[in-house]
Amino acid sequence: MNRYILIHRLRWPVILMLVGVVALLHQTGLIDDFWHLFWPLLLISIGVMLLAERAALAADSAYPSAPYPGQPYTGAAPAPGENPPTASTAIVPAESNDIEKYEGGQS
Repeated sequence: MNRYILIHRLRWPVILMLVGVVALLHQTGLIDDFWHLFWPLLLISIGVMLLAERAALAADSAYPSAPYPGQPYTGAAPAPGENPPTASTAIVPAESNDIEKYEGGQS
């Protein structure tokens, strides 16, 4: 089981444990008002769980054989002895007359 699913399944148990801990603190008299402590802790715990889910999802690559960014996805690995396809660059050097025409950006 990957980490994303594990963290996703722990969301409601964490919220129930938060309710139980805050209710226990209220019963023992350590806190006066249940709701004034519960709502901020609930929002913080949901935010932490969502961040953990996102981090786990980013760490687990869904497509381990996907190419690097900028390379086209061919759908299959190259045959043995073949070079993988390369992506062309869009960077084209300027012609020398363009540089002289605009004086290279100098004023």
